[in-house]
Amino acid sequence: MPDTSDEVKLPVVVVAGLHESERRKAVAELLDGGMDAVVLHHDLRDASLGMAHRELRDTESRFGRATVPLTNDCPCCALRVDLLPELLRIAEAGQHGLAIVELWGGSDPHPAVELIAGGEVGDRCMHEVVELAGVVTAVDPLRVIGGLSVSDELRELGLHTAARDERTTAEALAHQIEYATVLAVPRATRDADAFERRAGLSMLGQLHPTARRARLGTGELLRAALGGFDVAAARDRVNPAISLLPQEHDEAGVATMVWERRRPLHPTRLYEALELLVPAAQRSRGRFWIANRPDLMLAWDAAGANLAVEECGPWLATLPDSVWELYPPARRAAAALDWHPLHGDRVQQLSFTAEGLDADGIVELLDSCLLDDDELAAGEPGWRALPDAFEELLNPVS
Repeated sequence: MPDTSDEVKLPVVVVAGLHESERRKAVAELLDGGMDAVVLHHDLRDASLGMAHRELRDTESRFGRATVPLTNDCPCCALRVDLLPELLRIAEAGQHGLAIVELWGGSDPHPAVELIAGGEVGDRCMHEVVELAGVVTAVDPLRVIGGLSVSDELRELGLHTAARDERTTAEALAHQIEYATVLAVPRATRDADAFERRAGLSMLGQLHPTARRARLGTGELLRAALGGFDVAAARDRVNPAISLLPQEHDEAGVATMVWERRRPLHPTRLYEALELLVPAAQRSRGRFWIANRPDLMLAWDAAGANLAVEECGPWLATLPDSVWELYPPARRAAAALDWHPLHGDRVQQLSFTAEGLDADGIVELLDSCLLDDDELAAGEPGWRALPDAFEELLNPVS
């Protein structure tokens, strides 16, 4: 394998965005930033037909056009077999000072970034030749709240990334916002939109408090986008097992509340409450546990009145000390610092963010789903005998 210790790595900026106009403006601004940049883009308009259309462009021309098959209906497979070799070729040619990877509208930047950072081409590891300089999501504040309030599927707008992509626009938008470290937003243009813009910016700030915001057309974006990107930290930030939830906040009519309790949730009462809980906020997320599955951490991920519930592995309280070393230090530290004498690290932690949030109503409804004193006294043998109301959500029939 060649010695790469002295090679200058090609900086790469990944740009995502469901809002095409803002995404295109962000890419154009980076391209014109005076770094001899090149843009790589895979157009997935024919994803349902199993094809992606790749194009490269710089400030002077478009080139490198090709049609790439979506092997196994997998958009990441297309990036692995086509994007990575192109990035490697560009890096080795040394003719460009920046590579901009413009993702398709509905694409989640997380898997693309992991692939670029950790992928291989032949005997070359991508981290030897490229460096993630930043991840940007371009978004229009005037469309954020509305976009997080609907359940339209990406497929309906032609923004899906594969034939079997069943995600909603709200899901895609939320994940794009929460993963990027830079949010590119247009400058204000009309006083008439001031209130809606302030509410949209408040929503962005509450969903991702640590993201840097860059206004398009001001020169802020290039500096922010090249600020560096920690792949491992981003992975942890969106990992429901250890992620820090947004803090309680209320601004411009948009509010965030965090519900935290210790005792387990009754599976049936919680399941029956979902039809009121899920649409109660434009975005809600967190981790929780139900009485009949006391060993299992569950992730709550809801946007636009759609909820996904997934298993996140065991609570550390249910494991022998000898296997704790198998889990990340951050997970072990969080458990130890917030240990409960009865429930250990098992906890209900859910955040809800919405315009016009009824925080009191959500708290009352969630509290009513907890085990009462008599149910709690039955102990784990009694809890495990409760009906498994979440079986369908956790094990959907394909």
